[in-house]
Amino acid sequence: MGKKKYKKQLLTSLKSLGKSEYLILKSMTNLMIQRELKKNNITFKDGDTFSFKDNIFDYSEDKNIRKLAKLRRQMLKTMNKLVMKNKFKDKEIKFLS
Repeated sequence: MGKKKYKKQLLTSLKSLGKSEYLILKSMTNLMIQRELKKNNITFKDGDTFSFKDNIFDYSEDKNIRKLAKLRRQMLKTMNKLVMKNKFKDKEIKFLS
């Protein structure tokens, strides 16, 4: 495999990891809203926004959410290592922002 094809395959892998990371974040957020916010009788109206820090998932009562949060952190760490080790340029990885 040539150098360009190898690099292209790495970028494809990073794109896949990025999409998976987003889906895990979305899933954790939905799980938390469905279970914990409902349990505490917290409601939202149309137009309301909800913001939180990333580590909120680490303190969830739901062990599945905590496990997903750990997996997501590992994915982000791996993605960062791939980017740093292979010295990708900003324009090559703009899809990760």
